[in-house]
Amino acid sequence: MIETNNVVVISDTHCGCRVGLCPPGGIRLDEGGTYRASKLQRKLWGMWVEFWDSWVPAATRGEPYCVIMNGDALDGTPHQSKSNISSNLADQANIAYEALAPVVEACEGRYYHIRGTEAHVGKSAENEEQLAQRLDAIPTAEGQASRYEIRKRIGPPKAHKIIHALHHIGTTGNPASEASAVMAEMVTAFVESARWGSKPPAVVVRSHRHRNINIQFPAQDAIATHEASSVYSVTTPAWQGRTPYVMKIPGGRLSTPQFGGILVRYEDGEISVRPKVWTVPPSKVE
Repeated sequence: MIETNNVVVISDTHCGCRVGLCPPGGIRLDEGGTYRASKLQRKLWGMWVEFWDSWVPAATRGEPYCVIMNGDALDGTPHQSKSNISSNLADQANIAYEALAPVVEACEGRYYHIRGTEAHVGKSAENEEQLAQRLDAIPTAEGQASRYEIRKRIGPPKAHKIIHALHHIGTTGNPASEASAVMAEMVTAFVESARWGSKPPAVVVRSHRHRNINIQFPAQDAIATHEASSVYSVTTPAWQGRTPYVMKIPGGRLSTPQFGGILVRYEDGEISVRPKVWTVPPSKVE
């Protein structure tokens, strides 16, 4: 068990997509060609560097932290996409490795990798598993480098809280209903915990929809004391701009993309969730 008071969660870098995360200096492709990052990707990379070099050290107060990569590190070739840098998944894995290897080093190997969507990372997330092996992610009890979910302890052993993270969650095209599936995930977690007598999570983290929303509400912390403590259900922003697929779906086609990640922090017996979100301006009036 790794003891920590700080867990950083990122997701949906979609490396290999022309609007996904990509180092600005260019990527050497199989058979010798190169790809140079677009203007959007260079801006996105600047946010990525600021997130890890400035925001995370400040938000964690310089303390050690774990990182959970919550799925879809690669883009694959979803929905017969034509917006790939390369459809060669070895090229995409090289991009993702260049982006994530410094992250693993910065967190001193306290790195967990969650499996994303099969359309992006292959059946049974085979391509994400290969990347997680290359990044030396902390393995499961069965020896897998990536996993579908994690119940991560945060805080001291005798007073720890639980973070439950996995990639998928329902989506909606109606902004007024954006919180519904997020709240439902926490309610379901409570029901299943009560049903089987397990410790419920204090934080439920989901990704997939590329938008941050953070629901906080009080819940009983201990039966003996009846103290109320905050619990959270949250979705993470992404590191990918709007793709041709997003431009045709309700909600996505009108919204500006959200870039960033979240920090779950344990301090003085309490949990807090702090997001860092950037966006880009809407298209210009012409």
